[in-house]
Amino acid sequence: MSAVRPGTPGATRICPHCKTKILDSATVCPSCRHHLRFDPDAVESAKQRSVPLRVEGTIKPPPGDNALEYSVVLTIRNDQGVEIDRQVMGVGALFAGEERSFTLEVEAVEVKGYRARGRGRH
Repeated sequence: MSAVRPGTPGATRICPHCKTKILDSATVCPSCRHHLRFDPDAVESAKQRSVPLRVEGTIKPPPGDNALEYSVVLTIRNDQGVEIDRQVMGVGALFAGEERSFTLEVEAVEVKGYRARGRGRH
């Protein structure tokens, strides 16, 4: 789990459905999209979410009979460039006539009523 206390920004837990590490505050798992708890303000909460980063791209193998192998690697760094996390999200191969599209989104929601007491880990 998380070294951050539950209820503080950045605290994490494990989704009981897909076993992905998610934010403790999540009412819906961003990975499997299962509902985790009742949220009477779900519509209002969804309006407060933003996507400050979204990147999309498509790859195709080079012309000819050669295949193209790929690895999707996600690296997260802090403001000083120190690597916090690195994960291989998927791997595969493309053959003539195939293509793959990728989308990276960073979803964010402001945590109100919390005052930072120092620099957090996340």
